[in-house]
Amino acid sequence: MNRNEAGQVFLRIILGLTFFIHGVSKFQGGIGNTAGFFDSLGIPGFMAYVVAFIELVGGLAVIVGFGTRIVSILFVVIMLGAIFTAKLPAGFLGNGQMAGYELDLALLAMSVYLACANRSLFSLDNKLFNKEGK
Repeated sequence: MNRNEAGQVFLRIILGLTFFIHGVSKFQGGIGNTAGFFDSLGIPGFMAYVVAFIELVGGLAVIVGFGTRIVSILFVVIMLGAIFTAKLPAGFLGNGQMAGYELDLALLAMSVYLACANRSLFSLDNKLFNKEGK
């Protein structure tokens, strides 16, 4: 494994862990509260369940490297939605009442990278779907 592959594995694990913890938090904090917040933004409340499920299950999948490209694209959609529906008015660093979109932008960038990157050497996708037999 070279430095680029090691960096990609590290990035994948941190991104997956971050989304997994956010998904757990949505369920533990009362998914109904999150649905109410979505409603207040003009987003159908049921989307809170969809987002929380993608964060929870997708986070685990990205950690082990299963479906990383697809899940990363879903993370990109979630982050764009968060930035443009909730965070943009607060600015990059926030406004004292609400966090800004700096973390969302970093997670977006990480997700875009993983959506575009080759399979990682240490990923479930590589073990299952590597046609070269490596």
